[in-house]
Amino acid sequence: MEANYTHIQITAAQAAEIAPEHYHIKGEITPLPGELDFNFKIKTDEDSFLLKVSRPDADEQEIAFQEKILAWLATHAQNIISPLVFKDKDGHAISKYQDEHGQTRLVRLLNFIPGRLWSAVNPQNEALLYSLGKEAGKLSTTLQGFEHPLAHRDFPWDVGQAQWTYNYTNLFSDDKLEIIEYFQSLFKEIHEPYQSLRKSVVHSDANDNNVIVSNDLIHPQVKAIIDYGDAIYTQTINDLAIAIAYAVMNKSDVLEASLPIIKAYYQEFPLLEEELEFLYTLVAMRLVISVTKSAINRQLEPDNTYLLISEKPAWQVLEKWKAISEDLAHYSFRAACGFCPHPKEKEFKNWAAKQNISIQSLFPQIEFEELKKVDMSIESTWMGHESEYLNNQFTEYKLQELKSANKNIIVAGGYLETRPFYITDAYKKESNNGPIYRAVHLGTDLWLEAKTAIHAPLDGEVFSIHHNDADKDYGPTLILKHQTEEGLEFYSLYGHLSLNSLNQIKKNQKVKRGELIAWVGNQEENGNWAAHLHFQLMLSMLDYEYDFPGVSTAKELEIWSSICPDSNLLWKEKNLEEALQKDNEQLIKYRKQHLGKSLSLSYDIPLKMVRGAGAFLLDSSGRKYLDTVNNVAHVGHEHERVVKAGQAQMGILNTNSRYLHENINQFAEELLSTFPQELSVVHFVNSGSEANELALRMCRAYSGQKDMIAVEIGYHGNTNGCIEVSSYKFDGKGGKGAPEHTHIVPLPDAYRGLYQGENCGEKYAAHIQEQVDRIQAKGRNVAGFICESIISCGGQIELPEDYLKTAYSAIRKAGGLCISDEVQVGVGRVGKAFWGFQLHDVVPDIVTIGKPIGNGHPLAAVVCTRAVADAFANGMEYFNTFGGNPVSCAIGREVLRVVKDEKLQQNALEVGEYLKSELEVLSKDFPIIGNVRGQGLFLGFELVDENKNPLPEKAAYLANRMKDLGILMSTDGKDVNVLKIKPPMVFSKENAEELIKRLKVIFTEDFMRE
Repeated sequence: MEANYTHIQITAAQAAEIAPEHYHIKGEITPLPGELDFNFKIKTDEDSFLLKVSRPDADEQEIAFQEKILAWLATHAQNIISPLVFKDKDGHAISKYQDEHGQTRLVRLLNFIPGRLWSAVNPQNEALLYSLGKEAGKLSTTLQGFEHPLAHRDFPWDVGQAQWTYNYTNLFSDDKLEIIEYFQSLFKEIHEPYQSLRKSVVHSDANDNNVIVSNDLIHPQVKAIIDYGDAIYTQTINDLAIAIAYAVMNKSDVLEASLPIIKAYYQEFPLLEEELEFLYTLVAMRLVISVTKSAINRQLEPDNTYLLISEKPAWQVLEKWKAISEDLAHYSFRAACGFCPHPKEKEFKNWAAKQNISIQSLFPQIEFEELKKVDMSIESTWMGHESEYLNNQFTEYKLQELKSANKNIIVAGGYLETRPFYITDAYKKESNNGPIYRAVHLGTDLWLEAKTAIHAPLDGEVFSIHHNDADKDYGPTLILKHQTEEGLEFYSLYGHLSLNSLNQIKKNQKVKRGELIAWVGNQEENGNWAAHLHFQLMLSMLDYEYDFPGVSTAKELEIWSSICPDSNLLWKEKNLEEALQKDNEQLIKYRKQHLGKSLSLSYDIPLKMVRGAGAFLLDSSGRKYLDTVNNVAHVGHEHERVVKAGQAQMGILNTNSRYLHENINQFAEELLSTFPQELSVVHFVNSGSEANELALRMCRAYSGQKDMIAVEIGYHGNTNGCIEVSSYKFDGKGGKGAPEHTHIVPLPDAYRGLYQGENCGEKYAAHIQEQVDRIQAKGRNVAGFICESIISCGGQIELPEDYLKTAYSAIRKAGGLCISDEVQVGVGRVGKAFWGFQLHDVVPDIVTIGKPIGNGHPLAAVVCTRAVADAFANGMEYFNTFGGNPVSCAIGREVLRVVKDEKLQQNALEVGEYLKSELEVLSKDFPIIGNVRGQGLFLGFELVDENKNPLPEKAAYLANRMKDLGILMSTDGKDVNVLKIKPPMVFSKENAEELIKRLKVIFTEDFMRE
């Protein structure tokens, strides 16, 4: 019969009557969620309370049982926050109230524990999950020894009593029924040994509405676990399973999310190894109970939304949980507790240590004297450029060269190497912190000629023989099953075989040591790899039959390396022993000791970058980061054509510009062709700083004056001369203000500056004339004016209309020169024009260009008018040893050609406009984005409150959180509240979509919405 929910519901108005009548308190009433009780927060002037009103059929003895638990915690708990009970006006811990229908309700008043419900916290990061495990573990420890008769009751939410769900499978169908029956079958299998596990009274309901989290929005911690209405005497590990079941909801990787909970729980309440064998099934059974209860309650109380609140995420977790191998979960749980992940790993290592198995036994027909290890790791220079290591023929050529230089060797290696060729979509995995890659190699590769015969190194049985024919898979693959004399089972995998290997042996066939089992395949048949054998050991097949992962993510490596031990445990080849790697802490320590303290590192947790490719940087763990910061890699990190141009010229000559060479002329010609005809002379230098230093000298040589006018928060380089015109530096930390001959004008910020809105360009430019007047009043005159076309360090500030026109007119009228600093914005980046100054319909006297013209190679240039060049050529030679050297010029010319050939200026325009429009749409949903600005792929957005006050803390938080999700961003601006977007010019629409997707995630987080 359907319950009339409105007859049993207690409203906020009723709660407002109950509180003063029974407890003499009045205050603001806020309803809170609850399954059985109706809960209300009462906020008075002095304090806050939790009022709990039962349903009509509540058992007073069960309520009293809860009060006994709270009393136990009050006297036994250490470092646990638990609710305190307040007695009513008659001195009772449990009060009684008769509702309008004549039904008696049980009423309690507890202190309200301040904080936020777990369900309202975003993000629920690893540290928060860890703190949940810690609190749950402390609670399990504290409840040891507590006894009460009502703890031993029939209770449908008790995981230990989940058999009742077997009778309700008729409520489900199709995929859902399959999931329910799968986990119920597992529960039936473990039922008998499960009964012997440790038992105690446990909380039994650490769901997302019973966990209180601190109000710290950046580093939230669990403060308390509340509501003891479900406390029950059961297997103690059930409490951990319940905490996991709810905490992993809405997580991309539910197994990953469970591990910090388990780790912290174990530290407070040490689990036994045998208990961990059941945890996978127990987590699932709590969710089976939840969805079954929801299905029943949907019929009984269709108006009670609380009862249905966890149903959808519970199904999502069940689907993901079923997709995880039970063994893999078990090994992961063991690792989290500090146990050896695979329980048989030590036994296998002890057995392997006693074996005498050589690599020669695999290839008895090959005579070799030495095993030579080749480094194919992500940091390997031997691997070369991406275009090289993805070219099978070139890899085979290099291997052959290696063999030719070292007679009678077998080239091998690869165990636990992080390899670049796995960092592709095929190996991508969505973690709880964005995409990560299964890039760490779990086998050993032996680089042999195709058709090389392979023999069994051990007695065994054919577990499977199968053609894994996807591109970059194993190709034909053989898996043998082995067993030691002590009964230990393990497996060996042979990948990248020839097609005829598929007919050599059959499934379940017994093979003897030394028996021919397969041949090495060529790239047409072996999964599209250079010819080699992938050999791998496994202590478990998990749920695989024909295939098995040959790579792991760095984060999961502890587990996978335990499942897949080093094959060199058998071979004992000294050359294959793992080299010790320096961790980042060692690198940081050395930097601090021996590198200048002024050299900063990006992000709260610095990154070790080891490779670049297009719009991405790759760190040493194989994590791939979308780069929105490094505009210096103008045409993409390590662009193949640019790299080859440099390598080719470097191989034959690199010298100074005092000798004739075609490269300098050709580069100059191509560069000048992008400029107005007035700008016809070029000087090559090595950096943007050198370029601006030279431009300042030209101004002074041309005008005979020293005084320069520059813009507030401008940055032009790190030389003395550049620092003297860089307000960003001399007005910042360690600076001493503007020098005598530098005159600063206000940052022309139309959004939050001195003048705002449209038509403010001339107002800002008027300050330039004021500075000219001040200089002239001192009996001096102006040498020049330096300004970026879009002011970068000032926060991607677009210059207002007519600003440069008016400014240039004032400077030239006074006899000075106009420098356009194009170090950051030039070479097509702004999309609508090749040079930023062209956006403003002006022609400067001098243009400075920085390292983007060399794609990061130390190359820069100063382009000026003939008049300026002639004035500078006053007899004192300007010589720059490596400015304009043949290598740099070859690189620079290739960068210009790539920009043209790949239509990167057009890409900057199209992708930039798309991204800018998407950011503007985003600002409608998140008003914290006060202003979106910039041109092409030189954009920025500013974070402000409703009064346009800057929010630098939120900008810093956003940049660091985006890094966590695999996207590099940086902050800048006068108040460091602007996020800059200036990626390599190959940045695509797909990259822009990924950026927007991840920004949406962070903008919904609590700290950003505060």
